[in-house]
Amino acid sequence: MTKANASAPGLLTFAEIKEFASFSAASQRYIRRSLDVAFDRKDAIELWSRDVVEAASIQAQYRFYDRLPDIRAMIPDSSAIEDAEQFMAALTTIAAFDLGQGRIDGFAAFRFLYERLVGAEARPWFPAAFCAAASMPHLQPERRKLLLQSISEAVATAPGWSKRAPRFFPEWVEKVEVGSGAAH
Repeated sequence: MTKANASAPGLLTFAEIKEFASFSAASQRYIRRSLDVAFDRKDAIELWSRDVVEAASIQAQYRFYDRLPDIRAMIPDSSAIEDAEQFMAALTTIAAFDLGQGRIDGFAAFRFLYERLVGAEARPWFPAAFCAAASMPHLQPERRKLLLQSISEAVATAPGWSKRAPRFFPEWVEKVEVGSGAAH
């Protein structure tokens, strides 16, 4: 194995970290929260809710995300429309919930989250699910416009997608207070 090939996994992980860092603070927070909900990493309500409204939102997210194992099992093996019907309906429903929370700013953050929630094998279906969810009437027209404008022509017309699984799964990081004993 060459040195370039040996360091590729680290470079790919670093690229994922850089991409995550490019998202708004609200998107970063929502992605970390969503991964905690999806994978039962922590008590998301205790960790993430700042008020009763956010606690209710997280409870609803738990109910929607209970469907994720079934959605992962339904990922179509082909691009045939008849193979995608149940999968796309279920994926779009959860995507509509997430976009309705108002914290996913665009397709890049959506794709980043859904690669982790559903898996790399579902990448070809993300543009369609995103566009369908972003077009739903529960979103305000200006929000729909911003979301739909966030997906590039290159993404919408991509001839193929990587099946490489994501490596970086961001988590909550406690803030460290700089004490008076810190070096100046």
